[in-house]
Amino acid sequence: MRKYETIFILQPELSEDDIKSVTTKAQDVISSYKGECFRMDDWGIRKLAYPIKKSVRGRYYYLRFDGNSALIAELERRLRLDEKVLRYQSVNITDLPERTAPEKKVASPEAETSEVAEEATSAEEIAE
Repeated sequence: MRKYETIFILQPELSEDDIKSVTTKAQDVISSYKGECFRMDDWGIRKLAYPIKKSVRGRYYYLRFDGNSALIAELERRLRLDEKVLRYQSVNITDLPERTAPEKKVASPEAETSEVAEEATSAEEIAE
């Protein structure tokens, strides 16, 4: 099984029932083709880079799942036929390394005192 992610954009003025029907259809396709859905995120309504079907905004959804090429073909076919979907794109991420959030470097008090001590030592050497 390969890892995939799909992002699709829905019309922004859809009701919650319409949105739920599109997302459940996507999850049903994945389960019917023996795939495994790991993540379904609603990224909210955002401004589009250019108008699509006279819409300047769209509701973004992120879908992360495992499956095969037949699953992708059927999922994209269903998204293409649904009038509520403005755009979609599926990407194979099997060979890509897992993305982790970058860790912030926290300055510890010990590191700050050692830096101050080094600066003081170098200042004394320059003075001599």
